[in-house]
Amino acid sequence: MHIVLITGISGSGKSVALNVLEDAGYYCVDNLPPALLPQLVDSVSGTTAKLAVAVDARSAESLAELPVTVRTLKEEGHQLKVLFLTSSTHSLVARFSETRRSHPLSHTLLPGENPASRRTLIECIAEERERLAAIEQLGHVIDTSEASANKLRAWIKELAEVQHAPLTLFFESFAFKVGVPLDADFVFDVRAIPNPYYDLSLRPLTGKDAPVIAFLDAQPSATEMLHDICKFVEKWLPSFKTDNRSYLTVAVGCTGGQHRSVYMAERLAAYFNETERVVLRHREQS
Repeated sequence: MHIVLITGISGSGKSVALNVLEDAGYYCVDNLPPALLPQLVDSVSGTTAKLAVAVDARSAESLAELPVTVRTLKEEGHQLKVLFLTSSTHSLVARFSETRRSHPLSHTLLPGENPASRRTLIECIAEERERLAAIEQLGHVIDTSEASANKLRAWIKELAEVQHAPLTLFFESFAFKVGVPLDADFVFDVRAIPNPYYDLSLRPLTGKDAPVIAFLDAQPSATEMLHDICKFVEKWLPSFKTDNRSYLTVAVGCTGGQHRSVYMAERLAAYFNETERVVLRHREQS
Protein backbone atom coordinates (compact mmCIF):
# COMPACT_ATOMS: atom_id res chain seq x y z
CA MET A 1 0.00 0.00 0.00
CA HIS A 2 1.14 3.56 -0.71
CA ILE A 3 0.90 5.49 2.58
CA VAL A 4 1.50 9.21 3.17
CA LEU A 5 1.76 10.22 6.82
CA ILE A 6 1.22 13.94 7.36
CA THR A 7 2.32 15.51 10.62
CA GLY A 8 3.83 18.76 11.86
CA ILE A 9 2.98 21.98 13.62
CA SER A 10 -0.66 23.06 13.93
CA GLY A 11 -1.43 25.89 11.51
CA SER A 12 1.27 24.87 9.03
CA GLY A 13 -1.15 23.42 6.48
CA LYS A 14 -1.82 19.77 7.36
CA SER A 15 -5.52 20.09 6.46
CA VAL A 16 -4.65 21.65 3.10
CA ALA A 17 -2.24 18.81 2.37
CA LEU A 18 -4.76 16.16 3.36
CA ASN A 19 -7.43 17.71 1.14
CA VAL A 20 -5.06 17.68 -1.85
CA LEU A 21 -4.30 13.99 -1.33
CA GLU A 22 -8.00 13.21 -0.95
CA ASP A 23 -8.62 14.86 -4.33
CA ALA A 24 -5.79 12.72 -5.73
CA GLY A 25 -7.63 9.54 -4.77
CA TYR A 26 -6.15 8.80 -1.36
CA TYR A 27 -8.28 7.38 1.44
CA CYS A 28 -7.77 10.06 4.09
CA VAL A 29 -8.02 9.99 7.89
CA ASP A 30 -7.43 13.06 10.06
CA ASN A 31 -6.26 13.29 13.68
CA LEU A 32 -5.54 9.58 14.02
CA PRO A 33 -3.76 8.50 17.24
CA PRO A 34 -0.44 7.01 15.99
CA ALA A 35 -1.01 3.81 17.98
CA LEU A 36 -3.99 3.01 15.74
CA LEU A 37 -2.09 3.35 12.47
CA PRO A 38 -1.28 -0.40 12.05
CA GLN A 39 -4.93 -1.35 12.67
CA LEU A 40 -6.09 1.25 10.15
CA VAL A 41 -3.70 -0.08 7.52
CA ASP A 42 -4.96 -3.63 8.10
CA SER A 43 -8.61 -2.59 7.95
CA VAL A 44 -8.40 -0.67 4.64
CA SER A 45 -5.76 -2.76 2.86
CA GLY A 46 -8.41 -4.61 0.89
CA THR A 47 -10.34 -1.53 -0.19
CA THR A 48 -7.70 1.03 -1.22
CA ALA A 49 -4.12 1.14 -2.51
CA LYS A 50 -3.45 4.71 -1.34
CA LEU A 51 -3.83 5.93 2.24
CA ALA A 52 -3.11 9.37 3.72
CA VAL A 53 -3.15 9.90 7.50
CA ALA A 54 -2.68 13.10 9.51
CA VAL A 55 -1.46 12.94 13.12
CA ASP A 56 -0.72 15.77 15.50
CA ALA A 57 0.78 16.49 18.92
CA ARG A 58 -2.41 15.82 20.87
CA SER A 59 -1.59 12.10 20.86
CA ALA A 60 1.40 12.70 23.11
CA GLU A 61 1.42 9.24 24.68
CA SER A 62 1.70 7.35 21.38
CA LEU A 63 3.90 9.80 19.44
CA ALA A 64 7.01 8.15 20.86
CA GLU A 65 5.97 4.90 19.18
CA LEU A 66 5.60 6.48 15.74
CA PRO A 67 9.21 5.90 14.50
CA VAL A 68 8.89 2.20 15.37
CA THR A 69 5.48 2.00 13.68
CA VAL A 70 6.83 3.66 10.53
CA ARG A 71 9.77 1.26 10.40
CA THR A 72 7.52 -1.77 10.94
CA LEU A 73 5.12 -0.78 8.16
CA LYS A 74 8.03 -0.29 5.77
CA GLU A 75 9.42 -3.71 6.70
CA GLU A 76 6.01 -5.21 5.91
CA GLY A 77 6.37 -3.91 2.37
CA HIS A 78 4.27 -0.75 2.51
CA GLN A 79 5.59 2.29 0.60
CA LEU A 80 5.33 4.86 3.37
CA LYS A 81 6.45 8.48 3.19
CA VAL A 82 6.30 11.05 5.98
CA LEU A 83 5.65 14.75 5.34
CA PHE A 84 6.42 17.08 8.24
CA LEU A 85 4.92 20.56 7.82
CA THR A 86 6.35 23.41 9.84
CA SER A 87 6.32 27.19 9.91
CA SER A 88 7.89 30.07 11.78
CA THR A 89 6.26 31.08 15.05
CA HIS A 90 5.57 34.54 13.62
CA SER A 91 3.64 33.04 10.68
CA LEU A 92 1.71 30.67 12.95
CA VAL A 93 0.63 33.48 15.28
CA ALA A 94 -0.58 35.49 12.29
CA ARG A 95 -2.58 32.54 10.93
CA PHE A 96 -4.27 31.75 14.24
CA SER A 97 -5.08 35.44 14.58
CA GLU A 98 -6.62 35.56 11.09
CA THR A 99 -8.74 32.44 11.55
CA ARG A 100 -9.57 33.22 15.21
CA ARG A 101 -9.15 29.54 15.99
CA SER A 102 -7.54 28.29 19.18
CA HIS A 103 -4.46 26.10 19.22
CA PRO A 104 -5.30 22.38 19.76
CA LEU A 105 -3.02 22.16 22.80
CA SER A 106 -4.80 25.07 24.49
CA HIS A 107 -7.54 22.58 25.41
CA THR A 108 -5.21 20.05 27.05
CA LEU A 109 -3.61 20.17 30.48
CA LEU A 110 -0.09 19.19 31.43
CA PRO A 111 0.34 16.91 34.48
CA GLY A 112 -0.21 18.99 37.60
CA GLU A 113 -1.34 22.04 35.63
CA ASN A 114 -4.03 24.24 37.15
CA PRO A 115 -7.26 23.92 35.11
CA ALA A 116 -7.94 27.59 35.74
CA SER A 117 -4.75 28.62 33.95
CA ARG A 118 -4.64 28.89 30.17
CA ARG A 119 -1.45 28.74 28.15
CA THR A 120 -0.73 31.45 25.63
CA LEU A 121 -0.55 30.70 21.91
CA ILE A 122 3.25 31.12 21.96
CA GLU A 123 3.50 28.61 24.81
CA CYS A 124 1.31 26.10 22.96
CA ILE A 125 3.42 26.39 19.81
CA ALA A 126 6.63 25.91 21.82
CA GLU A 127 5.21 22.84 23.56
CA GLU A 128 4.06 21.37 20.27
CA ARG A 129 7.52 21.81 18.74
CA GLU A 130 9.00 20.00 21.73
CA ARG A 131 6.54 17.12 21.45
CA LEU A 132 7.18 16.67 17.73
CA ALA A 133 10.96 17.17 17.76
CA ALA A 134 11.65 13.42 17.83
CA ILE A 135 9.62 12.71 14.69
CA GLU A 136 10.57 15.77 12.61
CA GLN A 137 13.39 13.86 10.92
CA LEU A 138 11.25 10.89 9.93
CA GLY A 139 10.55 12.35 6.50
CA HIS A 140 10.51 15.40 4.28
CA VAL A 141 10.23 18.75 6.08
CA ILE A 142 8.19 21.44 4.31
CA ASP A 143 8.46 25.03 5.51
CA THR A 144 5.18 26.82 4.79
CA SER A 145 6.08 30.11 6.50
CA GLU A 146 5.78 32.26 3.39
CA ALA A 147 3.74 29.85 1.27
CA SER A 148 0.20 30.60 0.22
CA ALA A 149 -2.42 27.86 0.33
CA ASN A 150 -2.27 27.58 -3.46
CA LYS A 151 1.51 27.21 -3.43
CA LEU A 152 1.30 24.53 -0.74
CA ARG A 153 -1.30 22.65 -2.77
CA ALA A 154 1.05 22.69 -5.77
CA TRP A 155 3.93 21.37 -3.65
CA ILE A 156 1.82 18.53 -2.23
CA LYS A 157 0.66 17.57 -5.73
CA GLU A 158 4.31 17.33 -6.78
CA LEU A 159 5.10 15.18 -3.77
CA ALA A 160 2.15 12.89 -4.45
CA GLU A 161 3.56 12.26 -7.93
CA VAL A 162 7.18 11.63 -6.84
CA GLN A 163 6.69 9.94 -3.49
CA HIS A 164 7.78 6.52 -4.74
CA ALA A 165 11.10 7.64 -6.28
CA PRO A 166 14.20 6.40 -4.37
CA LEU A 167 15.39 9.99 -3.79
CA THR A 168 14.07 13.31 -5.02
CA LEU A 169 16.26 16.40 -5.30
CA PHE A 170 14.44 19.64 -4.47
CA PHE A 171 16.05 22.86 -5.68
CA GLU A 172 14.43 26.03 -4.37
CA SER A 173 15.28 29.69 -4.73
CA PHE A 174 14.52 32.11 -1.90
CA ALA A 175 15.14 35.65 -0.66
CA PHE A 176 17.40 36.20 2.34
CA LYS A 177 15.34 39.29 3.20
CA VAL A 178 12.38 36.95 3.79
CA GLY A 179 14.35 34.28 5.64
CA VAL A 180 16.12 30.96 5.09
CA PRO A 181 13.64 28.11 4.41
CA LEU A 182 13.24 25.81 7.39
CA ASP A 183 13.09 22.75 5.14
CA ALA A 184 16.52 23.23 3.55
CA ASP A 185 19.16 20.51 3.93
CA PHE A 186 21.82 22.64 2.21
CA VAL A 187 21.80 26.43 1.83
CA PHE A 188 23.94 28.26 -0.73
CA ASP A 189 24.34 32.04 -0.75
CA VAL A 190 24.78 33.47 -4.26
CA ARG A 191 24.76 37.14 -3.27
CA ALA A 192 28.47 37.34 -4.18
CA ILE A 193 27.48 37.15 -7.86
CA PRO A 194 26.91 40.52 -9.64
CA ASN A 195 23.29 41.55 -9.22
CA PRO A 196 21.14 42.11 -12.35
CA TYR A 197 18.84 44.23 -10.18
CA TYR A 198 21.13 47.22 -10.66
CA ASP A 199 20.61 47.15 -14.42
CA LEU A 200 17.34 49.02 -14.86
CA SER A 201 16.45 47.05 -17.99
CA LEU A 202 16.84 43.77 -16.08
CA ARG A 203 15.23 44.79 -12.79
CA PRO A 204 11.61 43.88 -13.68
CA LEU A 205 12.70 40.48 -15.06
CA THR A 206 13.59 37.24 -13.28
CA GLY A 207 16.28 34.60 -13.49
CA LYS A 208 14.09 32.68 -15.94
CA ASP A 209 14.17 35.46 -18.56
CA ALA A 210 16.70 35.33 -21.41
CA PRO A 211 18.32 38.77 -20.80
CA VAL A 212 19.01 37.95 -17.14
CA ILE A 213 20.30 34.50 -18.08
CA ALA A 214 22.65 36.07 -20.65
CA PHE A 215 23.87 38.61 -18.08
CA LEU A 216 24.65 35.94 -15.49
CA ASP A 217 26.09 33.49 -18.00
CA ALA A 218 28.66 36.19 -18.80
CA GLN A 219 29.76 36.44 -15.15
CA PRO A 220 32.78 34.19 -14.39
CA SER A 221 31.79 34.10 -10.71
CA ALA A 222 28.34 32.72 -11.58
CA THR A 223 29.85 29.96 -13.72
CA GLU A 224 32.39 29.09 -11.04
CA MET A 225 29.81 29.01 -8.25
CA LEU A 226 27.47 26.83 -10.31
CA HIS A 227 30.33 24.41 -10.90
CA ASP A 228 31.24 24.32 -7.20
CA ILE A 229 27.65 23.69 -6.05
CA CYS A 230 27.18 20.93 -8.64
CA LYS A 231 30.37 19.18 -7.52
CA PHE A 232 29.42 19.51 -3.83
CA VAL A 233 25.97 17.99 -4.35
CA GLU A 234 27.38 15.27 -6.61
CA LYS A 235 29.96 14.36 -3.99
CA TRP A 236 27.50 13.96 -1.10
CA LEU A 237 24.37 12.74 -2.91
CA PRO A 238 25.45 9.05 -2.80
CA SER A 239 25.76 9.28 0.99
CA PHE A 240 22.16 10.48 1.30
CA LYS A 241 20.98 7.68 -0.97
CA THR A 242 22.86 5.15 1.15
CA ASP A 243 21.15 6.60 4.21
CA ASN A 244 17.78 5.79 2.58
CA ARG A 245 16.76 9.44 2.36
CA SER A 246 13.70 10.10 0.22
CA TYR A 247 14.27 13.82 -0.26
CA LEU A 248 17.18 16.25 -0.31
CA THR A 249 16.41 19.98 -0.41
CA VAL A 250 19.01 22.40 -1.76
CA ALA A 251 18.09 26.05 -1.17
CA VAL A 252 19.76 28.85 -3.12
CA GLY A 253 19.34 32.39 -1.83
CA CYS A 254 19.96 35.93 -3.02
CA THR A 255 18.70 39.27 -1.71
CA GLY A 256 15.24 39.40 -3.29
CA GLY A 257 14.77 35.89 -4.63
CA GLN A 258 14.09 37.08 -8.18
CA HIS A 259 17.29 37.03 -10.25
CA ARG A 260 20.45 35.25 -9.09
CA SER A 261 18.88 32.56 -6.91
CA VAL A 262 16.25 31.77 -9.55
CA TYR A 263 18.91 31.55 -12.26
CA MET A 264 21.10 29.27 -10.14
CA ALA A 265 18.23 26.99 -9.08
CA GLU A 266 17.14 26.65 -12.71
CA ARG A 267 20.69 25.80 -13.79
CA LEU A 268 21.11 23.25 -10.99
CA ALA A 269 17.78 21.59 -11.75
CA ALA A 270 18.65 21.32 -15.44
CA TYR A 271 22.06 19.81 -14.63
CA PHE A 272 20.80 17.15 -12.23
CA ASN A 273 17.60 16.41 -14.15
CA GLU A 274 19.66 14.29 -16.53
CA THR A 275 20.44 11.73 -13.82
CA GLU A 276 18.11 12.35 -10.84
CA ARG A 277 14.44 12.90 -10.01
CA VAL A 278 14.29 16.70 -9.65
CA VAL A 279 11.64 19.14 -8.41
CA LEU A 280 12.13 22.91 -8.78
CA ARG A 281 10.57 25.62 -6.59
CA HIS A 282 10.82 29.41 -6.56
CA ARG A 283 9.56 30.51 -3.16
CA GLU A 284 9.22 34.22 -3.94
CA GLN A 285 7.35 33.74 -7.19
CA SER A 286 3.68 32.81 -7.52
